This record gives sequence, C-alpha cells and structure tokens, in this order.
Amino acid sequence: MRSMNMKQWVARGATFSIALAAVALMADSANAQQPARIRGEITKTDGSMMSLKTRDGAMLDVKLADDARVAALVKATLADIKPDTFIGVAGVPEADGSIKAYSIHIFLPAQRGVVADRHGPWDGKPNSTMTNGYVANTVTVKDGDTLMVKYKEGEKKVVVTKDTVIAAVAPGNKDELKAGTPIIIMQSDKQPDGTVLAKNLYVGRGAAPGM
Repeated sequence: MRSMNMKQWVARGATFSIALAAVALMADSANAQQPARIRGEITKTDGSMMSLKTRDGAMLDVKLADDARVAALVKATLADIKPDTFIGVAGVPEADGSIKAYSIHIFLPAQRGVVADRHGPWDGKPNSTMTNGYVANTVTVKDGDTLMVKYKEGEKKVVVTKDTVIAAVAPGNKDELKAGTPIIIMQSDKQPDGTVLAKNLYVGRGAAPGM
C-alpha cells in the first residue's frame, strides 16, 4: 500500500477530528431519547465551574467536562437556506400535518452524513418535534414561507414565520463561556453532589439558542 506523506496524514487527522466533533455535538438531535437538554444563561464562571440560570428560573451549578465540545449558533436568515441545505427544525405539528417552526439551525457541512436525518419528539416546547433533513424547495406564501424538508423516512412541510429563529452552527470554544452568555447543554450527566457535568453544548453568539 502506498505510504502517505505528512500533509496527507495531517489532512486525514483533521477530517477525522471534525467528524468526531460533529458526532458528539449533534448525536442528541439524531436520538430523541437522550435526557432533556438544559437551557439557560451563565451568571458566573470560576474555572471549569459555571452558575447557570435555567429557562424556568432555577439556578444550577454546572461543571464543564475536560473534553467538552463547544459549538456556536450565529444569526442567519431564510436567504441562507437553499435547496439541499441540511437543517434541523424545531417546531410544533399543525392539524394539516405540517410543522410550524419556532427554530431552524443550519448544520455545518462536516455534519452532513454524520448527523442522522430524522423526525421525532423534542423537548424545546410542549408537543414539539425535531426534524433533521434536506431542503427540497422553498415557496413564498401569503403568511410567510414554506420549506419541504426531506429525511430518510419521509418529508415534512415546514412553515416559517416572522417569529422563527434562524441560526447557523459555527465552531465555538470554551473562552466564549462567560457571564451573560446564553447556552443550551445538549448532553450532560447528573453528578452525586447535585451538579451537572456538561459534555456538549451550544453557545448563543449574538442571540439565545432558539431550539
């Protein structure tokens, strides 16, 4: 077998690292049976410890895992969503079978084929769902826009309104975890002392994560 030079080894390692990060960051979107996500705002940090005010007003002590994965969600618009864009849609089912989206996030290119395209229950709002899929087309209608989103087992019509929060996934880092920063912890473990060990999380860069 032909040996690889140093540049090829570095490139291969970088690609592998990106794939591993994508798996860790988004595995929960592909598996709705994961424990509930934790949403809130950082009020204080001390080394690897954070005080978090959760969405329901409770205070929670969070420890950041040594190998924690941090990604960011940055503002985006409907214009950034084009045919074949891989997106995640958090929304509430309508009577006609469509999904009224309250949040849409655009996946990183490296997450294509790593994050499962699927549809299932979600914990962002009562009776909400998460649909990961590929945009087939976009149609502008009287009261907003609709997207046809296809996933492995079917497709959903997604209704986008003026209130739908649209964001794009971007690389993040632990330095962004500061007081006043909104976050969503996607994967965590409850510790015996009552704290939470955060393993994967999103930082809201410029806006609170909508999902």
